[in-house]
Amino acid sequence: MLFTKEEYQQRLNKVKKSMREKGIDLLISQDTSNMNYLTGYDAWSFYYAQCVIVHVDADEPICFVRAQDAGGAYIKTYLKDENIFVYDEKYIHTWPLHPYDALVDLVKEKKWDKLSIGLEMDTHYFTAYCYEKIKSGLPNAKLVDCERLVNWVRVVKSDAEINYMKAAAKITQAAMKKAFEVINPGVRQCDAIAEIQSALTKGTSEFGGEYSAIVPLLPTGEGTSASHLTWTDDKFVEGEATIIEISGSHKRYHCPMARTVLLGKPDQLKIDTMKKTNEALMAGVDAVKSGNTANDVAQAFWKVLDKYGIEKTSRTGYSIGIGYPPDWGEHTLNISKGDMTVLHPNVTFHMIAVMQFGGWGVEASEAIRVTETGSELFCNLSKDLHIKN
Repeated sequence: MLFTKEEYQQRLNKVKKSMREKGIDLLISQDTSNMNYLTGYDAWSFYYAQCVIVHVDADEPICFVRAQDAGGAYIKTYLKDENIFVYDEKYIHTWPLHPYDALVDLVKEKKWDKLSIGLEMDTHYFTAYCYEKIKSGLPNAKLVDCERLVNWVRVVKSDAEINYMKAAAKITQAAMKKAFEVINPGVRQCDAIAEIQSALTKGTSEFGGEYSAIVPLLPTGEGTSASHLTWTDDKFVEGEATIIEISGSHKRYHCPMARTVLLGKPDQLKIDTMKKTNEALMAGVDAVKSGNTANDVAQAFWKVLDKYGIEKTSRTGYSIGIGYPPDWGEHTLNISKGDMTVLHPNVTFHMIAVMQFGGWGVEASEAIRVTETGSELFCNLSKDLHIKN
């Protein structure tokens, strides 16, 4: 069990409080990170139907998993055995049978089929077929979108969660240093990534690494003008820049970071743009404090970009914490103009300053924690353009 029972109980109480405020009697959560957050469940089983069920008056959630994955639920969760519901293997890829047929039967058996049921309508792995099974199987229930209820509870971290994120940050930093070392002219991108992935997995002598929710992103050359590109077997070229965006993961907690490497002679345009980028990033960081809003941080960031006439239309940050593929973001607050989410101590987010100009770009990012007096950066590594001449 990763956290104390008291912490899991506090999380559950916050979720049930929010359920009552929204008029939800029963919550069905298939978000993999939410399942981990509420029960401790952690396995690579999210590619098929599973969920956590929370009744507003129950002492514990129910973990609904495939029979083949039951062992993981017994090992990883804090739940009593009676609250681990295992569905039969006959439901696996035998359409029209579906695991949510068993879920519907469970809800009926518990006489919960006339309740107001909250669903995560826009979460990964909650398929249209899952929804149709619930809708047709529970015609007397009131089905509503819970509006990322659990995700919003997760936004403010406990001190124990912060410690796991600090461990992840140490892994991130070690892997980024390895990236600086192995990215060289003539080296294949895939060979460099093998070394970076190895560093992310080995972690440090203190903390081992796990698989990240997002693979290392490695746009290089012209690719730095685009987002979310992965590696190829092409070789790095002298005179070109490469953006590295990675995250260490420890106990499923993430701390992403991005930096930019330039191979060859200094390029004054890229150096100057990187300085402007970092000035905007740090202006945003300086605006982070308890009581301020995500909008306040965004306004400080874009004020610098406006000064230099740099256009950026995408958000510049988002909440982070627990992560499973395909994303380490929490799908809640955005660091963007107009987001009035109030920042509280132990809110954590990834702030990204990526500037793209047609055929080239630069990027730096930081994982940030809101503190009582301001903010704290999880990592400590220069954001300057890393030039390997």
